[in-house]
Amino acid sequence: MSTFKNPVGPQPSNVYWRRRLIVLLGLVAVVVVIVLIVVRPGASNGEPASAPAGTTSPAPDATHPADHAGSASTSIPTSSATASGNICNPSDVKVDAVTDKDTYAAGELPQLSIAITNTGSAPCKIDAGTAQQSFTITSGSEVYWKSTDCQTDKVDAEVLLQPGKTISSQTPITWDRTRSDPATCQATREQVPAAGASYHLQTEVAGITASDTKQFILQ
Repeated sequence: MSTFKNPVGPQPSNVYWRRRLIVLLGLVAVVVVIVLIVVRPGASNGEPASAPAGTTSPAPDATHPADHAGSASTSIPTSSATASGNICNPSDVKVDAVTDKDTYAAGELPQLSIAITNTGSAPCKIDAGTAQQSFTITSGSEVYWKSTDCQTDKVDAEVLLQPGKTISSQTPITWDRTRSDPATCQATREQVPAAGASYHLQTEVAGITASDTKQFILQ
């Protein structure tokens, strides 16, 4: 009678032992494959395995808040407007009129800007959009030009002012050295006097008027 330990047959017993060893090794290999499939070495706690060496993951898409308050008047940076802060107390906001030069040669066009400073001790928010801005040019008691006379595409834009910090216009207004009037927005307008004439720029933001005007001269 043939048993596992004492095989009986026409062949020598060592032949039967080799055959059984081959079958046993085959069974072990099948079990190992099954275990590897179930266990999945390299993965743990349901998390995907790490990327192979030499591969990189794509960087997350970077987004940027809009930086322009509009085109009708000079734009103020608004990238920090989403941060927390109370509405600015007008007494804590300093507004300044800014020109790129003090004296302009004949035919040279002044660039008008605005600067806003938080003089308080805490961050605060203010609407500095183009709908809240006003630029006025005077000489003596006469008003020659106002940005609101022919302004279009007005928008509101809330900005955050940090204590002691100043934000300035990103895109100045170019004054064409003409008189403004709502009735002449689409017409050729009269040039203002030059040849050493002195003018003053007054600015206002959100109802807060600059304490001083900015003087400049047109040649």
